Amino acid sequence: MSVKHPIISITGSSGAGTTTVKRAFEHLFRREGITPVVVEGDSFHRYDRKEMKVAVEKARQEGRTVSHFGAEGNHFDKIEELFRNYGESGKGKIRKYLHNSEEAAPYNQEPGTFTPWEDIPPGTEFLFYEGLHGGVVTETVDVAKWVDLLIGVVPIVNLEWIQKIHRDTAERGYSAEAVTDTILRRMPDYVKFITPQFSRTHINFQRVPIVDTSNPFIARDIPTPDESFVIVRFRNPKQHDFPYYLQMLHGSWMSRPNTIVVPGGKMGMAMEIILAPIVHDLMENKRKANHA
Repeated sequence: MSVKHPIISITGSSGAGTTTVKRAFEHLFRREGITPVVVEGDSFHRYDRKEMKVAVEKARQEGRTVSHFGAEGNHFDKIEELFRNYGESGKGKIRKYLHNSEEAAPYNQEPGTFTPWEDIPPGTEFLFYEGLHGGVVTETVDVAKWVDLLIGVVPIVNLEWIQKIHRDTAERGYSAEAVTDTILRRMPDYVKFITPQFSRTHINFQRVPIVDTSNPFIARDIPTPDESFVIVRFRNPKQHDFPYYLQMLHGSWMSRPNTIVVPGGKMGMAMEIILAPIVHDLMENKRKANHA
C-alpha cells in the first residue's frame, strides 16, 4: 500500500457490473482532477486467443484444467510486480489485450493478441485496475497486500451464469451447450482463485435478482437492474456514515451492521456516494505526502 502512489483495484468477472463501477470512478476521478493509469486484467493473461485454445485442449487431453480464472492461464506474478513497483515509485510495465477488430486496428494487429509491454507514462496519480484478479493470493503471490482500495463486484452465481450464457451465445456465437461446458471446466479455478478475493475486499457490491433464477441454463432473459437489489458489504463499518447513505439512497436499508441493501437501479449512484469520500481522502493524503 502506498500514500504517494495509490492503487484502486476492482475485482469481478465479466458481466458482474465492473463497467458500472468503472464509470463511477471515471466521474470521481474527473471531479477530483485525478489522472489515473487504467490497467485491464485481461492484459495479464498468459496466452493470446489462439494459444489459449491450444493450451485448453492440451490440458483437457491430460485431465487438467486451464482457464482465465486460474494461475496457469495468467501472469499473477506480473500483476503483483506492477502493483509493488507502482506503489513504490509510480512506475511499472503495462500492455493491452486487443479483444476485437476495433481495438486491434490502431495497432495493426489481429484481435485476441497483446500489445508490447511499455512503461507507464509519467504524471499519473492513481493506478486503477479492473479485472479478475485484483485481490488474488496464492502460495507465491499476494496481489491484495499492495492495494489501497479493493472493491469486489459480483452477482450471485446463478445470475453470473445467466449473463455469461446470454453474452456468449448472442455476441460470440457459441451454443448454450458449449458455454455450459466452459462454466463447468472453469469451476475449480473459480472456487480456488476468484471467490476467495471477495473475502479480502474493503467493500463488496453483490447484485441479487428478485426474480426466479433457479435454473440459469434455461433463463430467457437477464434480470434487469430494477429486478435486483445490490448487497453492499463493508469490511470496516465504523469508517462509514450509514445514516447518510440511507438518506441519500431512497429505498435502501441495513440488513446487518456491516451491510446495506440498495435497489438495483441505484447501483451506480450508490457507488459514487460511498466511494467519493474514500477517493477524496486518498487524494488528500497523497498531496500532503508529496508536499511533506
